Amino acid sequence: MPLDELDRGLVHALHLDGRAPFTLIADVLGTSQQTVARRYRRLREEHGLRVVARLAPRKVGQVEWFVRLRATPDAAVEVARALAARDDTTWVQLTSGGTEIVCLTRVPGTQAPDALLLHQLPRTPRVVAVSAHCLLRMFVGGPVGWAARATALSPEQAARLTAEPEADTGESVDLSGDEPLFTALARDGRATFADLAAATGQAEPTVRRRVHDLRRTGVLYLDIDLDPAALGYHAPALLWLSVRQPRLAAVAEALARQREVALVAATTGPTNLLASVLCTDADALYTYLADTLATIEGVGHVESAPIIRTLKRTA
Repeated sequence: MPLDELDRGLVHALHLDGRAPFTLIADVLGTSQQTVARRYRRLREEHGLRVVARLAPRKVGQVEWFVRLRATPDAAVEVARALAARDDTTWVQLTSGGTEIVCLTRVPGTQAPDALLLHQLPRTPRVVAVSAHCLLRMFVGGPVGWAARATALSPEQAARLTAEPEADTGESVDLSGDEPLFTALARDGRATFADLAAATGQAEPTVRRRVHDLRRTGVLYLDIDLDPAALGYHAPALLWLSVRQPRLAAVAEALARQREVALVAATTGPTNLLASVLCTDADALYTYLADTLATIEGVGHVESAPIIRTLKRTA
């Protein structure tokens, strides 16, 4: 079933604060707590909705790399599944007719993804090309979020759910001993504090304070994993753009303001900007490329790659 106004309001609420109590969300939406809980369960079962907790890479000394692989058609799904099973990948997609795989991987800041590229991929000669592009700056996506999926609530409603802004002191954060907490939150970003206490062996008030502090400082952020088709987007695509260097920031910021754009990142490599766009159908994708993207000054070559299948989606 397509999402109705109440479903979209719930998605918007979770986008603003993935751990907001159902009592608060129900009050904001003008419905009952039972209705919100029932809708949330349906969205999970029918559309794969998840609230996931992630560590902000730069806050914990990690660097993200976009990895592109070309494989023969008979090997592409096997390689993509192997990448999706890894803990250090955050999304994996098949593009370009199912022969190219694009994934996002996180590594310690002092390392390049050599182990992933050279040693830990499935050992098959059917992977015919590999390239890696370091993520330099994220303009939309990840900790920044995507505004277009969150437009159901009024500004007044949204203000009641907006999480406390982070207080970045620039100081390093000691995360030793937090691994069980991160593991539990990665499985379910809405896990109760009682469940988190059981998973970590700590007292519930201690876990509650730790989650609050990690979110307040921006080390831990919450995101939504939801199939874009549930919101009516059936033609997703990745765009690899070559932008004149003096216009790089301006082009990225222009893209970030567009409703169709779910991710914009400056990268290294032969192209210097990556965008993930979500359109309702192929005609809408053409219109976006021909009438919207083409009007942005500074955009040169554009390589578009329709997303055929998503095997992992928690960027």
